[in-house]
Amino acid sequence: MSARDIGLHRRITRRDFLNGVALAIGSTVVLPDWTAGVLAGDLPAVNPTSGQANYPPARTGLRGSHIGSYEVFHALRDGTFWDKTGPIVPTRETYELAVIGGGISGLSAAYYYLKAMGAKTRIIVLDNHDDFGGHAKRNEFTVHGHTYLGYGGTQSIDSPAPYSRVAQALIAELGIDVSSAAQVVDENLYGSLGLKRAFFFDRETFGVDQLVNGYSPQFPPEFLRVAPVSQTVRRDLMRLLTDLWDPMPELSSPGKKARLARMSYAHFLTHVWQVNAGVLPLFQTRTHGLYGVGIDAVPAQDAWRLGVPGFQGMHLEPVPGPGQNYDAIRHPEAEGYFFHFPDGNASVARLLVRRLIPGAIPGTTMDDVVMARANYDHLDAASSPIRIRLNSTVVRVQHDGSAASSRGVNVVYVRDSVLRRVKAESAVLACWHSAIPYMCPELPAPQKAALAYAIKVPLVYTNVCLSRWTAFHRLGVHRIVAPGLWHTSMRLEAPVRLGTYQSSRSPDEPIVLHLEKAPCQPGLDARAQHRAGRIELLSTSFEVIERSIREQLVRILGHGDFDPAEDILAITVNRWPHGYAYQYNSLSDPFWLDGGQPPCIIARQRFGRIAIANADAAAYAYTDAAIDQAYRAVQEVLN
Repeated sequence: MSARDIGLHRRITRRDFLNGVALAIGSTVVLPDWTAGVLAGDLPAVNPTSGQANYPPARTGLRGSHIGSYEVFHALRDGTFWDKTGPIVPTRETYELAVIGGGISGLSAAYYYLKAMGAKTRIIVLDNHDDFGGHAKRNEFTVHGHTYLGYGGTQSIDSPAPYSRVAQALIAELGIDVSSAAQVVDENLYGSLGLKRAFFFDRETFGVDQLVNGYSPQFPPEFLRVAPVSQTVRRDLMRLLTDLWDPMPELSSPGKKARLARMSYAHFLTHVWQVNAGVLPLFQTRTHGLYGVGIDAVPAQDAWRLGVPGFQGMHLEPVPGPGQNYDAIRHPEAEGYFFHFPDGNASVARLLVRRLIPGAIPGTTMDDVVMARANYDHLDAASSPIRIRLNSTVVRVQHDGSAASSRGVNVVYVRDSVLRRVKAESAVLACWHSAIPYMCPELPAPQKAALAYAIKVPLVYTNVCLSRWTAFHRLGVHRIVAPGLWHTSMRLEAPVRLGTYQSSRSPDEPIVLHLEKAPCQPGLDARAQHRAGRIELLSTSFEVIERSIREQLVRILGHGDFDPAEDILAITVNRWPHGYAYQYNSLSDPFWLDGGQPPCIIARQRFGRIAIANADAAAYAYTDAAIDQAYRAVQEVLN
């Protein structure tokens, strides 16, 4: 397809949009040469007068770990940073607490400390990104005066395990009524319009481009009848779905689980069930959203609890087996604890900021926070005892003297091309654990090794603002699985009404289309796939991603008269090379299967006046873990 055919000639923001972020890096820390052509970007087609240059949620193009947020730390990691820096400039600022990381864990830590110490306590939160919230990222699009929201990271208040009393209490204190979820999200809208789930068979994998409606994880017969697969694949899939066969009749239920924990689901299919390899692509990306890898690196035991076929004749007892992943252990009492804001858990972060700095986000309720416009100038006001300082990459956290006798810590960070230092009585490191050994070299070697084990799961959450969704309506779809394409899934935004916010309800109205990708490399173990995925994301330009989005949408929706040149208004790619917290896997982590001590226990130990939070500290990629670990870290600081 030509660039004009897919709308690449249209003036939407299609570059790595920086504005002030580029200036904040400057000359002391040099950006790589390849960024030189992407500093300005084109004027966005969506709401060009909204002031998005100074309002991060409205920025489009490449977001998430945006250019300007990671170069300083990569230089620190590579050992070249201190050779190129100027002198450290003391700010003469002192605080009771310094929090490193402005995600939900860092903001929660500041909240808990403020609650314990009172309104006059001084706290600074430092974050390397141009927005707060961490992976709880808010994407805004304004079309003809109406705002449409998308989530660029953490999707919902949700967890396979019950929220702790601590986490539930914080959610309640922020004014979030989880019980109102059914009134907020209209689960029936798309069904009432005749829209279903669909599966896109791509020609590279299946020999033909074909969208087949009526898909479900159970592969209903009417779906299989028209799916473009061979008779052998269709026969093996039906056998896998329906046969009550037990491939391990000699073993007890615990023995079966122990064996399943040591093989991947792909191995289980091809070597135990001996299905044709053509069956695998139908399941390969089913686990991407939870594990960040496909079924080649997900244990068969976990796949059993995720509800995929092949286990129906094995009489497995419904209790967790050895080494089972948290995502594969469902607790009935957790099922009803769910809430979805239109911007995901970015609203949770915004409610926390409102409590910390009341003037930064107007309003008083969970309803009005959705449409409230944050005042970023208030975040770091000198008059406020609580300050959130963005675009500030911390490069050193060190005790003033020995950890055992120190009365404070020095925190050194880079902002506006300058090394700066603040002092605090204590520090909470609520940042990615793999970064901590580089910024805190005085930690004991075993703790640094445990921290470094917390590899992040890379992922991409892309939001495309469409002028209409008539193509989806004509094709009768609202959610599509596309395992062979760059983004392997897409769905229309959840129909939400909350306060004055109303998402799209008519196909003729604009809407946010959400796409996801878990970059992985089948054939490697999960941890190696995450490393390979990180390299892929950091080396792929926005232009390449945009072209793939436009071509993908044309291939899938072309028969519904989708026109990328007319229908696409804006694209925001939330790229997370360091994505969600890594959860242990029985195929990759022997200690997890054998009952050894998880590294996160060692990693999160308090060291002098430095405590450690973040979801990494629980090896659990959910908001409640971020909150729980913040609470624990603050208690360690206070005690």
